[in-house]
Amino acid sequence: MKGRPDAQRQLYEHFAEGMLGVCYRYTKSMADAEDVLQEGFIKVFTHLGQFKSEGELGGWIRRIMVNTALNFLKKNSRYQHDLAYTDPGLHPVSDDNPEVLLNAKDLAELIRQLPTGYQTIFNMHAVEGFSHVEIGKILGINEGTSRSQYARARALLITWLKKNNLEATKTESYVRP
Repeated sequence: MKGRPDAQRQLYEHFAEGMLGVCYRYTKSMADAEDVLQEGFIKVFTHLGQFKSEGELGGWIRRIMVNTALNFLKKNSRYQHDLAYTDPGLHPVSDDNPEVLLNAKDLAELIRQLPTGYQTIFNMHAVEGFSHVEIGKILGINEGTSRSQYARARALLITWLKKNNLEATKTESYVRP
C-alpha cells in the first residue's frame, strides 16, 4: 500500500501464476491472457487501498482479474463478433452426463474452444461461482439469457466429450491386437 516496488514484486510473484490461469480461461490466446494479467495487476496496485481485509486477498485479486478479462472481451474487436448472447437454438440443451476419462487440462482446452459468449458465461458460473442473476448484471443481459447460454455451453461440451470418447474407443479397438 506504500507503493514499495519490492513489496509489489512479491505480491505479483505470489499471485501471478494462478491469476494467469484465470485470465487464460476467458481469452483465446496466452498473449491476450498476459495482457489481461498485466492490466489486472495495475488495477490491483492502484486500488489496493480499497481491499478491506474482510475476505482473502487472493479472492479480491481474482475478482479484479475476472472483471478485467470481461472488460477486455467487451472492448477487443477480435472477440466482439463471438460475444453475442442472443444465439437462438444453436445447440440442443441436454442433461446427459457422459462418462469419459478426461484430465483438467483437456477439459480447460475444450472450454476455451467454446464461442466466447458461451465460454465467458460457463467460466463465470461453473468455475467462478457467479449466479445467473450476477452474470446478467455484470454482462448487461437477462438472467434467462445467462441460463440458456450456460445450458447451451454445457450441452456443446457434452457433445464434444461424447464424440471424443467415441473416437478414443474406436482408436483403442484398432490399437489392440
